[in-house]
Amino acid sequence: MRLRYVLNEALLGLWRNATMTIAMIITMAVSLTMLGASVLLYWQVEQAKDYYYGRIEVSIFLRDDITDAQRAALGAAIDRSPLVADKRYEDKQDAYARFKEAWRESPDLVRTVGPGALPASFRVKLKDPSRYAVFVSQLHDQRGIETVVDQRRLLERVFRIFTATQRTALVIASLMAVAAVLLVGNTIQVAAYSKRREVAVMKLVGASNWFVQAPFVVEAMAAGLVGAVAGFVLLLAGELLVPPEWTQALPPVPDDRVWMMLPLLAAVGAGVSGCTAWLTLRFQVRV
Repeated sequence: MRLRYVLNEALLGLWRNATMTIAMIITMAVSLTMLGASVLLYWQVEQAKDYYYGRIEVSIFLRDDITDAQRAALGAAIDRSPLVADKRYEDKQDAYARFKEAWRESPDLVRTVGPGALPASFRVKLKDPSRYAVFVSQLHDQRGIETVVDQRRLLERVFRIFTATQRTALVIASLMAVAAVLLVGNTIQVAAYSKRREVAVMKLVGASNWFVQAPFVVEAMAAGLVGAVAGFVLLLAGELLVPPEWTQALPPVPDDRVWMMLPLLAAVGAGVSGCTAWLTLRFQVRV
């Protein structure tokens, strides 16, 4: 009987304050969408780091006038290094074939590059990519080297951009969460004020604080739960609508992790709304 009363009062409260309830749901949905997007982006970046860092190579590009003796000496120096896990030689033809494969979607660009335009190189995989500087110092006396490129440094620049995007999404989600909390508190204050006479009668007949406050808390939690579901739908829609080429540098997020966001957002939405309502009633509204 008490549970039925609490649920009925919560539904009536949502109906009486429909405008503020809708505003609260929308604000909660937007903030939880940003939160979910930042969490998914965090997972993608971490997955990409594991994927790409495991394939990092040091590219040693060779001069066009390098002699066979110089190339052999350089290969032997690489083999002697205890830092090297793997090494392969890529001549001009191999480099051109890999270039055509990498840029097969841009035939105009491929046509502007001739087979002999790309330099030969040694592709070296280090046991510990962070010791790149030590490895390069071991080759300082070798002839025929045009330049040495550390893929790890290039990837770190890309990941810094992704990390900045992730932090921006978290900041926006935090600001929206603050707005949602303030809106929840304001809505509960209005709802409690509109029922002040009923609350006073209930207190006179001996109703406990929890029994009086429960409908307001359930009302806020229901609105937060609806906002969480709406936020999850927006998250799914965003994932489907984002062009694949925008995220092709990142590995796709597994479907189970995407669906994992539904209970996470529901728990956050209902929990934050319920706690805000209880604190508002406890410290600001006498019911």
